[in-house]
Amino acid sequence: MRQASKIELHGSARTLGAGYLFGVPVGDLGWFASLLMGVATGFMAFFAATFLGIVGILVYNSTTHRGMDLSLSYKWFGLVTGITVMVISLSYLGMLWGRRQLRKG
Repeated sequence: MRQASKIELHGSARTLGAGYLFGVPVGDLGWFASLLMGVATGFMAFFAATFLGIVGILVYNSTTHRGMDLSLSYKWFGLVTGITVMVISLSYLGMLWGRRQLRKG
């Protein structure tokens, strides 16, 4: 209750910038927490893209009556998306962690 009234007083919640991402204070994470969050984000993106790739291939196979291999969803959709999202999130979280380390020292 108290947190909600504090947000209302300031006008809006923090969404992007100043170490906040959708209201989550990612700028205050330590080295290991940043690493864990970046890898977890990559895994979530891998599984989501693989699921969407499988559904897309199933729709493609049923509409065209061809036999496209479902392993392409892992190789080309899931793996590429997961690695890309993991690199982007690790670089962003690493940049925030590095800035905080430079300010301390």
